[in-house]
Amino acid sequence: MMNRILLAVFHLVVGFTSSAQQLTVSDAESKIAFVIKNIGLDVDGTLKGLKGTMQFDAKNLSASAFDMTVDVNTINTGIDKRDNDLKKEGFFDIAKYPTMRIATTQIVSKGGNNFKAIANLTIKNITRKIGFDFTALPTATGYRFKSSFTINRRDFGVGGGSLIMGDIVTVNLDVTAKK
Repeated sequence: MMNRILLAVFHLVVGFTSSAQQLTVSDAESKIAFVIKNIGLDVDGTLKGLKGTMQFDAKNLSASAFDMTVDVNTINTGIDKRDNDLKKEGFFDIAKYPTMRIATTQIVSKGGNNFKAIANLTIKNITRKIGFDFTALPTATGYRFKSSFTINRRDFGVGGGSLIMGDIVTVNLDVTAKK
């Protein structure tokens, strides 16, 4: 009888202290896109090379965390000359800073599949705390995370004092992660 009680207590403790599901990001199935104004017109672009770690459990958010990088050398706006300019010192300076990083410090539920993340975003070795809402949609093989948020490029020293380029960048994330 005592063994059964101990076994039941063990299963309860293990069940309550289990860690979040380790997920593997699928760069091929994910999309990181951005939009910024240039001379008053929208310029769309994408980034690839998404890597990092993701743990996620909607029922155990304290054990959930994302720590991801993206390869800035993959920037693609559809115009090679512009892409090459964006890789230079005045913009992303990929020779010194080849990746951008986002690492969550907290994830909270907003109900259903909706969540809010507080994270540190690092671009050009400048780190700023940001907050953004996201959805976590369960799939047959893991999750699909979607979010849209804005940042100010000047907060990260990107583009200097350009007067023809807008300051606000809209970032759209559509990340597929698998168990």
